[in-house]
Amino acid sequence: MNPLMSGAIAMGYLVAGLFFLRFWRRTDESLFLYFCAAFWILAVQRVALALTAAPSEDDTLFYIIRLVAYVVLLAGIWQKNRASGSEKG
Repeated sequence: MNPLMSGAIAMGYLVAGLFFLRFWRRTDESLFLYFCAAFWILAVQRVALALTAAPSEDDTLFYIIRLVAYVVLLAGIWQKNRASGSEKG
């Protein structure tokens, strides 16, 4: 059951990434590209979790992959806020 759920969650992450990729192509806003990359990293993490022999989310490697995705999200938000702040000043 765990591989099935991980696959479904990975598919959701991939679909969300595709939506953000489409928004990025329409608007050329880099924030959407950051979000797309982060969701695809999370999808890779879920697929890796499903393919391991003894899946455990407590493994350090899975935390590091998730951390990278969250850092990408934060970097995108920071970059967007930095760009908007420089236009105001």
